[in-house]
Amino acid sequence: MTPARSPLFRLLHFLAAALLAATGAAQADDYGAITRLIQAGQPAQALAQIDERLAATPKDPQLRFLRGVAQTDAGQAPAAIETFTRLTQDYPELPEPYNNLAVLYAQGDELDKARAALEMAVRANPRYATALENLGDVYARLAADAWRKALAQGGANATALQAKLALARQLTPAQR
Repeated sequence: MTPARSPLFRLLHFLAAALLAATGAAQADDYGAITRLIQAGQPAQALAQIDERLAATPKDPQLRFLRGVAQTDAGQAPAAIETFTRLTQDYPELPEPYNNLAVLYAQGDELDKARAALEMAVRANPRYATALENLGDVYARLAADAWRKALAQGGANATALQAKLALARQLTPAQR
C-alpha cells in the first residue's frame, strides 16, 4: 500500500483536522499552524513546533496526535507507531490513534495488527465511519491473502478463487 494511493493514509490528515474542532481558540490556532505545516509537506518544522509545545503540556492528546501524523509524513513509521500506541494507552477512549496505528500496520503488511487496532477504534466509537471503512479494507486484504494461499495449495475450485482474487484487486487496487 503506497501512501499516495492509500485511502487509509490520506485520512491521517483529515483526522488531525477533525481533532482540532474540539479545542479552544488559542490552542486551535497553535494546532492549526502545525496542521498547515504538515499539510504543506513540512513535517520537520511541524515536529519542532510540536516538541516545543509538548515541553509545556506533555499530556496534550491533540499535540501528541499531530506528532504521530508529522512523524508519519516524515517517514518515521516506527516513531509514529510508538506515539500512537502511547496515545491509545493514555487515552483508550479516543478512536483516532487506533485508526492511525492501523494505517501504519497495514502499510507494513501487518494486517492482523491493523485489524485489531481498527476493532479497538470501533469499540471506542461504534459509529466511527472511517474506522469501519478501513476495517472493511483490511478484511478484504486478509480475504485476498487467504484466497491466494488456497489457490497456491491447489484449492479445489481454482476458477472461483481466481474470481474472488479479481474482485479483491478491484476493492484494493493498490495491493499486489
